[in-house]
Amino acid sequence: MDLMKVVNKELASDKNFPKFNAGDTITVHYKIIEGSKERIQQFRGVVIQKKGSGHTATFTVRKMSGNIGVERIFPVGSPFIDKIEINKHGKVRRARIFYLKKLTGKSARIKEKKF
Repeated sequence: MDLMKVVNKELASDKNFPKFNAGDTITVHYKIIEGSKERIQQFRGVVIQKKGSGHTATFTVRKMSGNIGVERIFPVGSPFIDKIEINKHGKVRRARIFYLKKLTGKSARIKEKKF
C-alpha cells in the first residue's frame, strides 16, 4: 500500500460535519485553552472558500466585527473544532467569493437559497 494513504487513513478525523459550501453562513464552535481552563468560542460568519481534500482540507470563514472584516482559516481535521452549525445556505455562483471583501453595506449581502 502507498505510505501516504496509510498516514491519511490514520489521521482521518471521525467527526461528521454537515455539508456546506462557499456563501453559507455557519457557526464554528472552537475550543480555546487558556492556561488550565478550556472554553468553547463561537465564530459565526460566511464561508469564503473551501480548499484541499481529506484531513488536510481547510475552510475560511469571514465575519464583520464592527467595521473590520475578520477572517479565520479552520482545518477540517482539527481536534479543536467541537461542532459546526449551518445558519443559512447562500446562493453564490463561485467557489471562492473573495469579491465579498471589497463590498460594504447592502451590496455585501448574500441571497439565501430556497429549498
